[in-house]
Amino acid sequence: MDPLFDEFLHVPARLSIVALLAPADWVDFGFLRDTIGTSDSALSKQITALASAGYVAVRKGQDKRARRTYVQLTPTGRHAFQRHAAALERIVAVARMPTEQPTHDQGMQSS
Repeated sequence: MDPLFDEFLHVPARLSIVALLAPADWVDFGFLRDTIGTSDSALSKQITALASAGYVAVRKGQDKRARRTYVQLTPTGRHAFQRHAAALERIVAVARMPTEQPTHDQGMQSS
């Protein structure tokens, strides 16, 4: 396994969250939920796990009528995501490499 591969971050919901956070500053919880297509509780669980690992920061605020939650990738989370993405790119690159395939005649030889 690639040493940069992050099994914790590879969970699809977590990977989706950090991928959405990577190009942004603070992102609204509702935007994350709607973009990923998950429930509030499922997203909250994954954000809590990411925050516990130090990958995201959470800020709560008050909008005109409602409480709002915003999430941001931390420097640690950004670095982990970049490393994990690089590991995935290497895995895909290896998968795309042509392999030596036996020719039809080589595969049919008998001893």
